[in-house]
Amino acid sequence: MTYSIIKALHIISVVVWFSGLFYIGRIFIYHAIAREKSEPEKKILSTQYELMEKRVLKIIANPAMFATLFFGFWLLGIHGQFENWLKLKLLFVLGLVIYHMVCGNIRKKLANHSLKLSVKQLRFFNEGATIFLIFIVCLAVLKSQLIP
Repeated sequence: MTYSIIKALHIISVVVWFSGLFYIGRIFIYHAIAREKSEPEKKILSTQYELMEKRVLKIIANPAMFATLFFGFWLLGIHGQFENWLKLKLLFVLGLVIYHMVCGNIRKKLANHSLKLSVKQLRFFNEGATIFLIFIVCLAVLKSQLIP
């Protein structure tokens, strides 16, 4: 019963974390588009997007990331087996944590008006969370069918 509760909390945390990463990436794109507008529209939109970016990271994505890692490592401690598929999954999770930190860096650079990425580059970057999702879910579901 305890294992199932922890697993449910882990899955909920993962879903919330990914929703935050998907949303923040979209806001980055809108924010970059707003930078190309003329005043006062540029100032109004940029101020609103900065607030939204900060809230998504601080209130949704950051707590969900920590909860995901907490419950995930708790499950690992209970399960006790460190199979090959899990090692690869953990590498992708590490990559996702780095992606999350890059999102925080992008947010700060957008706020400082020092981001050099174009709207097109941000659209490409936004797909990163989806790539991580595909690999992590496939490894979690298919396990040793993928990696013996």
